[in-house]
Amino acid sequence: MIEMRRKIFQAVVTAAAALSALSFGAAHAAWPDRPVTLVVPWAAGGGTDATARIIGALLEKELGQPVNVVNRTGGNGVVGHQAIAGATPDGYTIGMATVEIAMMHHQGLTQLSYRDYTPIALLNFDPAALTVSAESPYKTFDDLLKAVKAAPGKLKASGTGHGGIWHLSLAGMLSDLKLDTVAVRWVPSNGAAPALVDLAAGGVDIVAASLPEARPLIDAGKARPMVIMANAPAALYPNVPTLKSLTGSNWTMGGWRGIAAPKGLPADIQAKLARHIQKICNSKEYKDFMGGRGFGMMYADSAEFGKFMEKSDTDMGQILKTLGMAPSAR
Repeated sequence: MIEMRRKIFQAVVTAAAALSALSFGAAHAAWPDRPVTLVVPWAAGGGTDATARIIGALLEKELGQPVNVVNRTGGNGVVGHQAIAGATPDGYTIGMATVEIAMMHHQGLTQLSYRDYTPIALLNFDPAALTVSAESPYKTFDDLLKAVKAAPGKLKASGTGHGGIWHLSLAGMLSDLKLDTVAVRWVPSNGAAPALVDLAAGGVDIVAASLPEARPLIDAGKARPMVIMANAPAALYPNVPTLKSLTGSNWTMGGWRGIAAPKGLPADIQAKLARHIQKICNSKEYKDFMGGRGFGMMYADSAEFGKFMEKSDTDMGQILKTLGMAPSAR
């Protein structure tokens, strides 16, 4: 009798385990069955936010579930990137990873790196540019350089947090032009959008950011782009000269954005998300949106994006150390 009860108990346990696994598999396969959160580590109104919102809107149609775009700013991007990495890897929290994730841990701001994420897809790349107010006394890039050389530390610039991509772009450019990396004082901000507001109000003299981010002020006649740190002029503003054409410098730098999820995302959800994002990136609506705003479209699938993030991490670490902006270099 005891042996029979033991066998019955084992059979019940086995059946329950099988049913539980079946139920989990069915729920897993049904992803998503509720809203998805898309975290943006930067402020509303900037290029990262704009890219996230078009992706979110189109992803809603793909998934048949709401996609809520949430801005989590602060800590030079650490807060938002931590919110992505620290979420449950179930596909219900994804985020817009930016180039800063390749930089922050080199600067001692966080332990986070590309290794803490599941790559979904690279979306775009935009080179850095310098923009001044339309009221600025500096009409050309040469005027600006002469002012910096004449009074190092007098002019103020902004565009992101201290040590962020746009700060690094400016500091690297100054270094490449044989100027002190602090010859222009950096005013930290939570992204290009608030920095541009500060520019229009006269709070800073220069904004280092991508041309698409500066476009609203440029098109409104309130700002003037001076130079772009790229190998070729931008399609958005082909008359903006490259740094090389003006100075002979080969310094180039820019920001990238991509969709990522917490590390440990199940492979089937990763693959499903990647298929949807690829479809979105190939859509006319997405291309029209990005092209109309001058955002550089650069797509890479999950595997390629993972390799891209790894290389970006290595490259940024080397640049930060060269400029003395990484703790290990001090």
